[in-house]
Amino acid sequence: MSGAEEAGGGAGRGAAAPVRRSGSGRSGPGGAQRRRRRWAAAGPGLPDEAGLAGARQLQLQEAAGDPDAPPKKRLRAAEAAEAAAAAAAAGSGKLEERLYSVLCCTVCLDLPKASVYQCTNGHLMCAGCFIHLLADARLKEEQATCPNCRCEISKSLCCRNLAVEKAVSELPSECGFCLRQFPRSLLERHQKEECQDRVTQCKYKRIGCPWHGPFHELTVHEAACAHPTKTGSELMEILDGMDQSHRKEMQLYNSIFSLLSFEKIGYTEVQFRPYRTDDFITRLYYETPRFTVLNQTWVLKARVNDSERNPNLSCKRTLSFQLLLKSKVTAPLECSFLLLKGPYDDVRISPVIYHFVFTNESNETDYVPLPIIDSVECNKLLAAKNINLRLFLFQIQK
Repeated sequence: MSGAEEAGGGAGRGAAAPVRRSGSGRSGPGGAQRRRRRWAAAGPGLPDEAGLAGARQLQLQEAAGDPDAPPKKRLRAAEAAEAAAAAAAAGSGKLEERLYSVLCCTVCLDLPKASVYQCTNGHLMCAGCFIHLLADARLKEEQATCPNCRCEISKSLCCRNLAVEKAVSELPSECGFCLRQFPRSLLERHQKEECQDRVTQCKYKRIGCPWHGPFHELTVHEAACAHPTKTGSELMEILDGMDQSHRKEMQLYNSIFSLLSFEKIGYTEVQFRPYRTDDFITRLYYETPRFTVLNQTWVLKARVNDSERNPNLSCKRTLSFQLLLKSKVTAPLECSFLLLKGPYDDVRISPVIYHFVFTNESNETDYVPLPIIDSVECNKLLAAKNINLRLFLFQIQK
């Protein structure tokens, strides 16, 4: 190779380098203009970190659309674009939808419908789950703990969170009939009184019409209902079936009224206290202190789910009780008795009258069901430190 060619090649290589540097934006007037555009796009007056982040984002966007950019840079740019799109989609969700996960119960993961309790660390529990945790702990003879942080919880340690209750009441909820959105505080009234699609009954249901349908079809149905035109004999058959259910209910209350006319009536407030059996696997039972009614000494005992092995594993909870006569009697003592809720409790118990003849040899009744409405009411009783009820005793004289 000649010296001229070497000089020409060297000159060519030397001339090409500034062109590449200029094209890369590192020097020259073109690079300065690009830098000014990038800083302007990042936003005027931003802090240094925000400006750098904006410039970096703009660089990635340019690289994604630049076919001459290196493959790795284009890949990073595509990943950054996908991440930005996902963040934008997440941020565009409605505020109430994002609040659901913040205000939901930590146990059932649903929005509370009534009272909201919180542990000492602020984790939220709806009233039903809170009572259920306390009841389970009582059955297992353990200290109830928060499912999230394992701190101790009890009725004295936990408090209601009124701010969350009010916030939840204002969140929109969908009507199950018309599918429209309403604040949760107004939803119940809307579904009972205002919704045109709510399920209603025909006004002739008292004479046996079984129709159920949306409210906006009620007028049309009642105009065409066939029950008002039925004969008296047809209606009598329908009314006989309806009267049987009412007759059973009235029979119970008539029996109570008859008992209230007895000469010897006694009642007292009883307090069931929790105890454990001496078995290898202990079982929970309740017992009251001795009390005096009708000049006799009595004791009440109660057990959960008829003393099954693991009542804490069952979703159905029941209580049964027995009445024991502790004093000696000279003659058989025939009594009727029933348990009702105490004066300061809100548990729902249906009145049921039981009958037994007490003697010195047979001084305790069989275990009979405590007529609680459902398992939720039973959990309320189990969650309390003591169960407070009212006992009525009626002595039957011959």
